[in-house]
Amino acid sequence: METYSMGPDRTDLLLPHSLPPDLSPVPAHLSTQTLRGSPNRPNMNRERSRNLYDRALSVTPGGVNSPVRAVRPYPFFVERGDGAHVIDADGNKYIDYVMGYGPLLLGHDLPQPVQSAVQSQLADGPMYGAPTEVEVELAEFVTRHVPSVEMIRFVNSGTEATSSAVRLARGYTGRDKIVVMQGSYHGAQESTLVQGTAGMASEPSSNGIPPAFAEETITLPFNDADAARELFEERGDEIACVLTEPILGNCASVPPVDGYLETLRELTEDHGSLLIFDEVMTGFRIGGLQCAQGKFGITPDLTTLAKVIGGGFPVGAIGGRADIIEQFAPTGDVFQAGTYSGHPLSLTAGLETLRYAAKNDVYDHVRSLGDQLRAGLTDILEDRAPEYTVVGTDSMFKVIFTRDGPRDLEGQCAAGCSQDPDCPRFEYCPKDKGDVNRAETERWERLFWPAMLDQGVFLTANQFESQFISYAHTEEDIEQTLEAYKDAL
Repeated sequence: METYSMGPDRTDLLLPHSLPPDLSPVPAHLSTQTLRGSPNRPNMNRERSRNLYDRALSVTPGGVNSPVRAVRPYPFFVERGDGAHVIDADGNKYIDYVMGYGPLLLGHDLPQPVQSAVQSQLADGPMYGAPTEVEVELAEFVTRHVPSVEMIRFVNSGTEATSSAVRLARGYTGRDKIVVMQGSYHGAQESTLVQGTAGMASEPSSNGIPPAFAEETITLPFNDADAARELFEERGDEIACVLTEPILGNCASVPPVDGYLETLRELTEDHGSLLIFDEVMTGFRIGGLQCAQGKFGITPDLTTLAKVIGGGFPVGAIGGRADIIEQFAPTGDVFQAGTYSGHPLSLTAGLETLRYAAKNDVYDHVRSLGDQLRAGLTDILEDRAPEYTVVGTDSMFKVIFTRDGPRDLEGQCAAGCSQDPDCPRFEYCPKDKGDVNRAETERWERLFWPAMLDQGVFLTANQFESQFISYAHTEEDIEQTLEAYKDAL
């Protein structure tokens, strides 16, 4: 996938910049009070991580189990989580904004009610191959809060959710073509691992995918309403669905311009296609319990969910209108099944996480910290890198190393790009994947990311992946992070 900028073998990039000589590893049993590494005091030794990576290269392709983890010069190996922090195998402590790439809304330490429920479920047995009450309870919770979801089918991952949603849309409409946004990511599935130009048949973006699969997928630039209208005018009766994230989360959290999602909703309704929101990342992060669709006021036909609804355990789901979801077997003719679907441990963790968020100030807390962090970053960039762009909303954020910007920043978006036409940055802010591609992605990855890591701040691995704030983060974490940005920029 093009968002992954690391190759499968990084043994040629074992650079010494983060390995001070003659420092022995810190024993894993050290308490967090004695751990090395904090913002503005870089003294990281990662010898044990380097040795673990050397071992991993012999038994795992590229030394990792997901290519995004293959950071330069090698990944640090996590020993454990601690609230809003992770501690690596050498005892270094980092403020964590990866948060498992999104699932950990509450942080690494589960609140007592959540932890107790998970432990109780584990004591009752891991799984049964039969329905459980928690499946019904989590389904009721989601259908009660998410506008588009009348019925839901639980699966095991975001990839499985999106691939099943595409199959369902094709089965429901009797059409084969699907539309995705250029540079979007909807999991490791054949229908969406594609690349192409607007309105044209796509090509596979990975080896192993037959060209005939990709030919059924049409790509559009995100935020280009005219391109969407032109496509539907020409081929609307061929299109089964438009599959899009409401915010391009795997493209640094690029937000929609005013009216774009509304255009997709109108076009799909007018031509008998389905609108699918991939809320694997934004679900129960953006817009609180109503998800991003509630925040933007757009109700899709289908919604895919994962990450937060599993509370840190593997999960996925497809929800939507009852007449569509009931096309899944056994009530319909679209086959979908899975041994681990509706896994009681994952659903218990997800249900208790969402219940905790609903009963406490979780969303107010993460939204407030997100605004504080994005506003602080905006102020820092105005002084140090005025061409760069802060993006994100609620508990998601990123700094995109854009190359151009206005000379006068008066009146700019105060806490992250909101695609405000009156903002002086509007014509310069990224609107789609191409805009992010043109940013200084190599500078971000080769220089900035390692510098932040040495300051004790763990960010997602490249310019394209969003970053996340959790309920465990504090104002002190935000202040330390802003100081680290000042030094790294």
